[in-house]
Amino acid sequence: MEETMSVADLSAPLKFAYWVPNVSGGLVVSTIEQRTSWDFDYNRKLARIAEDAGFEYALSQTRYAASYGADKQHEATSFSLALLAATEKLKVIAAVHPGMWHPGVLAKYIITADHISNGRAAVNIVSGWLKDEFVNFGLEWLEHDERYVRTEEFIRVLRGLWTEEGYSQSGKYYDINNFTLSPAPVDVPGRPHPEIFFGGNSTAAQATAGRVADWYFSNGKDLEGFKENVAGVRASAQEAGRHPRYGLNGFVIARDSEKEARDTLREIVEKAHRPAVEGFRDAVQEAGASTKDGKGMWADSSFEDLVQYNDGFKTQLIGTPEQIAERIVEYKKIGVNLFLTCYLHFQEEVAAFGTDILPIVRELEADAARKAGVDFDPESTLAVSRPSKAGV
Repeated sequence: MEETMSVADLSAPLKFAYWVPNVSGGLVVSTIEQRTSWDFDYNRKLARIAEDAGFEYALSQTRYAASYGADKQHEATSFSLALLAATEKLKVIAAVHPGMWHPGVLAKYIITADHISNGRAAVNIVSGWLKDEFVNFGLEWLEHDERYVRTEEFIRVLRGLWTEEGYSQSGKYYDINNFTLSPAPVDVPGRPHPEIFFGGNSTAAQATAGRVADWYFSNGKDLEGFKENVAGVRASAQEAGRHPRYGLNGFVIARDSEKEARDTLREIVEKAHRPAVEGFRDAVQEAGASTKDGKGMWADSSFEDLVQYNDGFKTQLIGTPEQIAERIVEYKKIGVNLFLTCYLHFQEEVAAFGTDILPIVRELEADAARKAGVDFDPESTLAVSRPSKAGV
């Protein structure tokens, strides 16, 4: 129990995010009915439903080429900006690839989005996994660990340009010389700059996340798998004197009975688009195979896991609202600060999450805090780790 409490923040409420379906085909690669659309009108309504339901974040996906069931895609940063303009409270995280953006250009773009939204813009840095998108664009495709060298430089440039005047940085991939971006990002209490999210299961990814990320996103994992997955991040962060927060992906199937929820999962997998799932598996499992120690995103994922392409079934948010809420709080006790969720039918199921699951989560959080002798503040916020000057 002492180990559990040492990594958990029981005083602050869990935060919830949802995957923005700006990519066609829904969030499972299956022919099962998904009352979800990739168009902007659907997503604008969904964003407003989500912020009314108690969600604080939304994450826009980055895809360029039609592949693996995603026949159509909207670009993530512009789509995120439109959602920010359509909402009042929701923070929208745009996924971006180093190698497709210059960090200075992205830093300026996010500052503008931040001012338009009064301080609600954020980024998720994706080091890469669809090799064909880079190669067919004529862009350099770096080997696995080298992509994280570039990513770390990229994030340091972002943070430096957002927090300093006359910022300079000399590195292998980026050289910034005495550059100032004006205006600076919006001054939000407790937030030193727009939040930087980052994911990756490999040893290189975990070490990079600990040194430079504000939030570490984990693919779906069971309880033990999550602890194992973030151990490297925590070790790297401790060495750097930093305190990143942790997010976990999960596919939510809430039904009146556990049997009904399990039957829905079974139907999703039975109706999987096998060629698309297998093609995706072949593309992404190259990442794990290319690392020195064989660890990487999706390296241990089965066919069933990959029907939800961020391993969302592994988290097992499947059952009645009570069962799902109980499992969510068990993850909180081992250090999860945010759940990144996805659904078959986004608009109605996001709304139902807010009415049927979230109130139970808050009751269980308060109870867990009380039992641990901690004051639970449902209105408190999680401060972003502020780097030392040397750590920029």
